[in-house]
Amino acid sequence: MTAPLAERIRPKNLEEYISQLHLVGSKGSLTQQIATGNIPSMLFWGPPGTGKTTLAQIIATQSERPFYELSAINSGVKEVRDVIDKAKQSGGIFTSKNPILFIDEIHRFSKSQQDSLLAAVEKGWITLIGATTENPSFEVIPALLSRCQVYILHSFSKEDLIALLHRAIEKDEILQKKKITIKEYEALLRLSGGDGRKLLNIFELVINASKSEHITITNELVLNLVQQNTVLYDKTGEQHYDIVSAFIKSIRGSDPNGAVYWLARMIEGGEDVKFIARRMLILASEDIGNANPTALIMANNTFQAVTTIGYPESRILLSQCAIYLATSAKSNASYLAIGKAQQLIKQTGDLSVPLHLRNAPTKLMKELGYGEAYLYAHDFTNNFVEQEFLPESIKETTFYEPGDNARERELRQFLKNRWKDKYGY
Repeated sequence: MTAPLAERIRPKNLEEYISQLHLVGSKGSLTQQIATGNIPSMLFWGPPGTGKTTLAQIIATQSERPFYELSAINSGVKEVRDVIDKAKQSGGIFTSKNPILFIDEIHRFSKSQQDSLLAAVEKGWITLIGATTENPSFEVIPALLSRCQVYILHSFSKEDLIALLHRAIEKDEILQKKKITIKEYEALLRLSGGDGRKLLNIFELVINASKSEHITITNELVLNLVQQNTVLYDKTGEQHYDIVSAFIKSIRGSDPNGAVYWLARMIEGGEDVKFIARRMLILASEDIGNANPTALIMANNTFQAVTTIGYPESRILLSQCAIYLATSAKSNASYLAIGKAQQLIKQTGDLSVPLHLRNAPTKLMKELGYGEAYLYAHDFTNNFVEQEFLPESIKETTFYEPGDNARERELRQFLKNRWKDKYGY
């Protein structure tokens, strides 16, 4: 059986590796470590299809170390201990060539599974390389995280993806037998979503669908073939982020039916319960916010509950929360406000804090006028007095614009009563 294109052209060394120059460029940290042979335990954090597995294999090859690989999806404590025992026999504490143990999707390991790695990492029986699509700060236990360097891998850029396609055409023995012309790239790039493996799977699907040895690839050809063969380039769960996107957009679009359907798809696909709950927690603030502040409480309670309960019962809690969020009033005003504030800070830099807002813990600071003109709101009627809270050069700038929903219309009126026409409320 012929291996997939992505596997056939998998890079064997750093010279063939595309993208992640901050790690594997001439001055990249991994390049330096491989050159010196000093390979620490590490975690690769990045989206799917960014070369995490390939990079681990290259490190093992170029540093001449034994390489063991496990997937957190189908491995338990027993499998981890078996590999560690083998690794101890082939390397270990008395040689700098201790074996590399690569664990894909390490964020799916339970605490006990991660605990089983600690002694082996600490005593130098193995060098651990873990790959994760989730923030290690949340998903990797502190004891293990503290023993690993964390490296971030980014989605492939447009230039990286195009280079990957041309490398496939030039290097793959099967594709070399065909005359392939890429007339339009947009559909291939858009459907890949920055995922190099997904790009190559789609590309191979298009090539295999043609009976001719002369193939001209257009956007129309790609879109038609992919729509007809959706599952063919997604056999190993590469729709992960597409389905999450559909789930979030269904909730944002106030459709509980769509939300529950995509939720069920994730559950049936074995998605991590905390991953789903965390996405709803983010959405509760980003897309609902002050239109319904209870949504954030609901989502946070759901996250805490499913962390304790787990499957299968968690599906009910997730469904309840998803439906609540979908049927809630929506507002992205808080999301827009912080974005606008951060953008202004990038343009204006670190503006000085007005004197009346500064803290005055020392006598000198008081003599300099720190806090002198500050008006304590509770000393005034309705616990409010008008004063300036922004630096002089950006005073009266409006960041928060209340949304058009019942709750935020009340907030708008509240602000208007307080600030009159200062902020345009």
